[in-house]
Amino acid sequence: MIYQVDERLFAELAALSPAEVCRRAICGYDQAARAYTLSVWGDEYTVFLDKHRIECRRGDGPGPHTYFSVFLIHHLLRVPETGLANDWISEKDIPGGATFFRGPHEIPTQMISDRYGNAVDAFRRRCEQLGGRPLPMADAAASFLITPRTPVAVLYWQGDEDFPPEAKILYDRSLAGYFALDVIYALAVDICSRLSNG
Repeated sequence: MIYQVDERLFAELAALSPAEVCRRAICGYDQAARAYTLSVWGDEYTVFLDKHRIECRRGDGPGPHTYFSVFLIHHLLRVPETGLANDWISEKDIPGGATFFRGPHEIPTQMISDRYGNAVDAFRRRCEQLGGRPLPMADAAASFLITPRTPVAVLYWQGDEDFPPEAKILYDRSLAGYFALDVIYALAVDICSRLSNG
């Protein structure tokens, strides 16, 4: 699979020191190919600076949402070397998130609840397949390291006669310091897509 993103982002990335990018983003760099490589969700991604494209060599799981390439290149550009906050927040807790994450940018967690309904055990199994670690939250929950510096949690509640099933994504508070809202949205859409396609 090949994914296209704004060529200006590749130019911005090409201007950075590969050693510095690899240290921050915990990835590899092929000098001959002028390409960064990193493993995410069990798939191997290659970001070609001169070809202005991102290629994915698929593992066994479902492929990424097309938005995921936006997150991937911003990860290489922006993620800092500093530690995580180890504090979960929702998208509404991110500065500007309460107004941004609605309407066309509403996080599509209904993809997950539509897929699993009240089958909480099936949700747990899907999280385990994707490398999730169980969390003692909601009716079922798991944390994921999308990259070594990008932890997220997905929470799930089964429905009853008053409320339908519901899923929610939480983010480490540190992500709000270096990812723009549209980049977090791109990440969230990919999470919902992968969890619902199991």
